[in-house]
Amino acid sequence: MDEAARHDETDLLTRLRRYPDLEAPNLHAVDATDRLILDEASSALGATSGQDVVVIGDHHGALTLGAIARHGLSGVRTHQDRLLGERALHANAETLGVGGFRSLGLTPGLVSGARLVLLQLPRSLDALDEIAGLVAAHAEPDVLVVAGGRVKHMTTAMNDVLRLHLDDVHARLARQKSRVLVASRPRPADERPAVTWPRREYHPDLDVTVCAHGGTFAGTSVDIGTRALLRHLDEMPHDATTALDLGCGTGVLAALLARARAGLTVTATDESAAAVASARATAAANGVQGRVVVARADGADVLPDASVDLVLLNPPFHVGAAVHAGIAQSLFAEAARVLRPGGQLWAVWNSHLRYRSALERVVGPTRQLGRDPKFTVTASTRTRH
Repeated sequence: MDEAARHDETDLLTRLRRYPDLEAPNLHAVDATDRLILDEASSALGATSGQDVVVIGDHHGALTLGAIARHGLSGVRTHQDRLLGERALHANAETLGVGGFRSLGLTPGLVSGARLVLLQLPRSLDALDEIAGLVAAHAEPDVLVVAGGRVKHMTTAMNDVLRLHLDDVHARLARQKSRVLVASRPRPADERPAVTWPRREYHPDLDVTVCAHGGTFAGTSVDIGTRALLRHLDEMPHDATTALDLGCGTGVLAALLARARAGLTVTATDESAAAVASARATAAANGVQGRVVVARADGADVLPDASVDLVLLNPPFHVGAAVHAGIAQSLFAEAARVLRPGGQLWAVWNSHLRYRSALERVVGPTRQLGRDPKFTVTASTRTRH
């Protein structure tokens, strides 16, 4: 690569933004791992036109747009689990005038015929297992996977997961607290794990089957925050006709609420593509797919103002690896927006975060339904718009 091309790519990376994703001083659109993956894959990228290049897990466009700008590629396929990351990629591409890619789901079509895969390592081993299995089954026999992450979030278990599907896995030297794993030579089908995604697990205590793709929070388990909110399921308003499971994950709350209220239609939203696919499978597995509508969304942007009687929310408090209260605050605002006057937000949150004053301010009068050292459950009533 000549110096002019390197300068163009470097200049492009410095201009990337996270928008419309959350922006804050401790949150960045590009990190050292993006740069390291692009450098380690440079020779392979220089030998392709882009038709056989796949990018998975790009945060905000650095890998996709950096590869295209550096090597003049076109036809690159990319998948991002987070909707806001996908929207940031497209916004950056439009702002910078860079094309040559298309966004796809995590399906065989994403990796079919691929010879080079650039991967931001997911922190979940299940997510890595699903991705590696897809690549081994559908990419070309000579595929090269260049997978990078922050050293503090990487474990030797990641190497082990990759080796379940790809025979040759080795680590490159670390740089700026990031490291790359390079994997190749897909194993024959009879030597790879025969795991079907999504996975399923039946929970007899709740009489619910949970379905989960690899990238979904808590997998096929039911996390303790969700369990804390479910203890109050019978107390939730019985006259509600429309409800929203906001940030639905695997869709457990939506499925159990729909099953408990025969006349209720539940919308379940999440920005994670893995969560949306999991929630649809969970609804079907529990026989409520006709009354649970699942949508990939930023908050509840698929719903109009003042359109819902009841919102259920178990908000995350991390943005990637960073702890940040902004994501919960934005979800409270979305709940307030879609609730009708008199509608209620039932939320569970980590007790140490002390969200009650924010709920009072953003939604309306809030009462505490339960509290222990780990979780607090509240109900907030929408009083104004």
